[in-house]
Amino acid sequence: MPAHILRYAFDVGISTFGENKIQEAMTKCEALHDLAIDWSIVGHLQTNKAKYLTRFAREFHALDSLRLADLLNTRLEREDRFIDVYVQVNTSGEDSKFGLHPNALLPFVETLDQLPRLRPCGLMTLALFSSDMAKVRPCFILLRRLRDKAVKHNAALTGLSMGMTGDFEEAIEEGATVVRVGQAIFGKRPTPDGHYWPGFAPTDRGIEP
Repeated sequence: MPAHILRYAFDVGISTFGENKIQEAMTKCEALHDLAIDWSIVGHLQTNKAKYLTRFAREFHALDSLRLADLLNTRLEREDRFIDVYVQVNTSGEDSKFGLHPNALLPFVETLDQLPRLRPCGLMTLALFSSDMAKVRPCFILLRRLRDKAVKHNAALTGLSMGMTGDFEEAIEEGATVVRVGQAIFGKRPTPDGHYWPGFAPTDRGIEP
C-alpha cells in the first residue's frame, strides 16, 4: 500500500508495518520519517541488500542462511544497531519457497550466539499455498514442533511468525505469536496503474499480504 494509506493507518493506531520488498520499505520509511513506525521486513532478502535493511528495520522475518546472518551482523556493527530476527524454515517442502530445511535448523540456531547484533525471536514459515486447510495446517504444526526443539538450544526462540490473511486463524490455533495480515486490514492490492489484481480479494486464502 502507498505511504499515504499507511499514514492513515498510523493515525488510527497501527504502528508496525511489514514489507516484502526492501526497496518499497525504504521508500515508505523515508516518506513517513516523521512517524514512530516499526518496520518489519518479511520477504526474502538478497545478500547485496543487507546493507539497506540494517539502516532502518526493527525486525527481519526471513533469516535463512549463515552468510546472510554474518552480513547482517557485520553491517549492524557498523550502524551500531541491533535487529530482531526470525529464522525462516521451509515447512512445506516446496522448491519455490525459501527457508532452511527442517533438518538444518538446529545447527543453524547454534551459530546465532556468535552474532550478537542479531536478536533471535523465533521461527517463521510460509505455509503451503492451498485453500485446503487440512494441507496447510501441518506446516504450522511442524514449525511449532521445531520451535519446541529450538528453544532448548536458544531460549529466545519462542516466537512463531506464521499465518497470513487466508490462514491466520488456523495458525493462531497452532500457536502463532505473529501473523502477517496486511490484506485483511487494507483490502485489495492496487496495481501500478491504480487498478486491482483480478481475484485479489480479502477472502482469498493463502495469499501473502
